[in-house]
Amino acid sequence: PMGSERTEIRKRQMAATPESPGAAQAQLSTGNRGSNACCFCWCCCCSCSCLTVRNQEEERARRTSHELQAEGIPNCEESPAPTLEEVNAWAQSFDKLMLTPAGRNAFREFLRTEFSEENMLFWMACEELKQESNKSVIEEKARLIYEDYISILSPKEVSLDSRVREVINRNMLEPSQHTFDDAQLQIYTLMHRDSYPRFMNSSIYKDLLQSLSEKSIEA
Repeated sequence: PMGSERTEIRKRQMAATPESPGAAQAQLSTGNRGSNACCFCWCCCCSCSCLTVRNQEEERARRTSHELQAEGIPNCEESPAPTLEEVNAWAQSFDKLMLTPAGRNAFREFLRTEFSEENMLFWMACEELKQESNKSVIEEKARLIYEDYISILSPKEVSLDSRVREVINRNMLEPSQHTFDDAQLQIYTLMHRDSYPRFMNSSIYKDLLQSLSEKSIEA
């Protein structure tokens, strides 16, 4: 029959005409595009490259933030291990605690747990400033202290009243070793009245005292 002959001829023509490379490539390209479609839209149904890039950027931002917070914070002062006599003396007065590097280090460790370490850092920076005699060094250190601990934009800003801030602003016109004396005294008093009593009752102080007591008994 004519119908069957036409069908047979059509089959032979299709078999004799191979699919063009362009068409095959287009089909392959379409298939690949379909498998990665989520990378070009907002959906998050798979772990596509756009999500990976975004996660990398967020991780980089978190790491940078952490590095910025750590930057500028000096290490603890070098000091020999405190003796039992020294640690007992810390309980007698705040002045005796602050006189020794070991005492300041222990107290600073406690302040860090209360998120008020900037008070000790500011006090230490002021003490360091007082040791300078070079005018240009004094001006640079005073500027850094102001930016780190006085500026309201600083995450390490210390708590000062308006009168002391006014004094500092006047002193910054011609910085000297004593630019922050009033502020240093106010922070020293704050640590004495507010943080020192809690330090004496803290596990940091009690554990250190107990450890040294036990070593003294063993000796």
